[in-house]
Amino acid sequence: MNRIVLVTGGGSGIGKAVAARFRADGDTVIITGRNPERLAATAAELDVRSIACDAADPRQVADLAAELGEHLDVLVNMAGGNTDLQRSGEPADLEQVKDAWRANLDANLLSAVLTTTAVLCKLRPGGTIINVGSIGAENASTSYGAAKAALAAWNAGLSAQIGPKGLTANLIAPGYIEETEFFHGQLSEQRRTELIDATHNGRPGRPGDIAGTAHFLASEGASHLTGQTLHVNGGAHTTR
Repeated sequence: MNRIVLVTGGGSGIGKAVAARFRADGDTVIITGRNPERLAATAAELDVRSIACDAADPRQVADLAAELGEHLDVLVNMAGGNTDLQRSGEPADLEQVKDAWRANLDANLLSAVLTTTAVLCKLRPGGTIINVGSIGAENASTSYGAAKAALAAWNAGLSAQIGPKGLTANLIAPGYIEETEFFHGQLSEQRRTELIDATHNGRPGRPGDIAGTAHFLASEGASHLTGQTLHVNGGAHTTR
C-alpha cells in the first residue's frame, strides 16, 4: 500500500511484529528504539529503516521528527514496558517510590505524548495513531497500570482533538503476550498458567495478535473507529 508507518519500540517483541505486518503490505516502515545494535539488526531483517531514539527523551524525539520525511500515515506508539520489573526490591522510601512511578509514567505515557506531539503535523488525512496500553490498566494498583490507564484516557481525548483533521486514534490493550521480553525472566510457570487459564480460549496471546489488530486499525475498514480501547486478551477481561 506504500503508506509511511512509524513504530516506536520496534526492535523486538510486539513492536517488531507490528513493523513486519505493515512491511508485508509494502508499506515504508521506520522503527525506533533505545538499543541501536538490536534496532539495526531488526531493520536489516525486516527491510525497514531504523532511527535510534528514546521516546521519553524530548531532545531525541525532536531529532527523530526532524529526521523523518514530510509525511506520515500511521504512528504506532509501542515503546514502553513495566520498569518495575527492571528494579531490584521494593522502594525503601518516598523518594524511591516517586522515582519508580516517574519511570513508568515516562516510559508508557510521556513517550507516546512526546512522539505524537512531535510528528502530528506530518500525519496526512486518513492517517491513524495507534497507542498500545495493557490489561493492567483495568486494575491500576501499580505505577505501570496507572500509566497505561492514563494513556487510555489521553487516547480518548486525542481522538477528539485530531478527528477534525481526518485522523483517528485508538488504543490496543493486550493481555498476556508470549514471545516477548516483557517479564525479563521473572514470570513463574504458576503465574503463566494462571494468566492462560484466565482466558476464554485457553491460549496465550502472541505478538501477531496485536500486529493484526494494529493493521486493521490502520485500514479503511476502521476509518469510523476512533477514541476506543480494543482489548486483545482472549477474554481475560471482557467489556460490554
